[in-house]
Amino acid sequence: MTFFFRPMILTAMAFGLATAAVAQDASPPATTGEAAPAAEAPAAPAMTPDQYLNNPEYMLNLDLSTGGRVVIQLYPHVAPNHVERVKQLARAGFYDGVKFHRVIDGFMAQAGDPTATGQGGSQLPDLKAEFNAVPHLRGTVSMARAQSEDSANSQFFIMFQPRFSLDRRYTVFGRVVSGMQYVDAIQKGEPPEVMSRMVQVSVAADNKPVPPASMLTEAQPAAPAEVTVDDLNAPIAQ
Repeated sequence: MTFFFRPMILTAMAFGLATAAVAQDASPPATTGEAAPAAEAPAAPAMTPDQYLNNPEYMLNLDLSTGGRVVIQLYPHVAPNHVERVKQLARAGFYDGVKFHRVIDGFMAQAGDPTATGQGGSQLPDLKAEFNAVPHLRGTVSMARAQSEDSANSQFFIMFQPRFSLDRRYTVFGRVVSGMQYVDAIQKGEPPEVMSRMVQVSVAADNKPVPPASMLTEAQPAAPAEVTVDDLNAPIAQ
């Protein structure tokens, strides 16, 4: 499953879904491949802000290899089934060690595929869309999907900058409230030469400590070879 829009769907949608995902200028999170049947879930009762805001049961901690913890406020009032899916996968350890496989500077960082190809997901059924009015702003966390609106599964993306063309087309389920600097530091590329990863993902209510600093590090891309004057004057190989 490729979560985020790819070039082929860019033609079908402004920022189409395709094998990769990016919005508008790029394609947004998309999921491709055989999609499991969408999971039918009963409508959850509406929640009020005092029930979920700053409630550790609705806060997600992402400990990244870029150096620290990112805290996400989940939005069960607009996307209850997507929030429950992400919490379920986090508690099962599904996201631990998973890499950011598609990262577009100025747009978004996508993760949630254990194969790091954009084609994978969990063994759970796909989810029915819960499109809502929450805008795609800097730090917004939204679910990636394939061309089908009801194909979100485990992949998600975090916005670097606003992209309102994605609104009501992807399910927003949260927003970064601290640690955005660690999101900004995620290695860029499609895929990145060196993939940043989620070392540990946990629900705040479970009180998992931040992993030691030695685990929150990553290799750096190799520096380009220096071109010398001798290289420029060397004869062209036949």
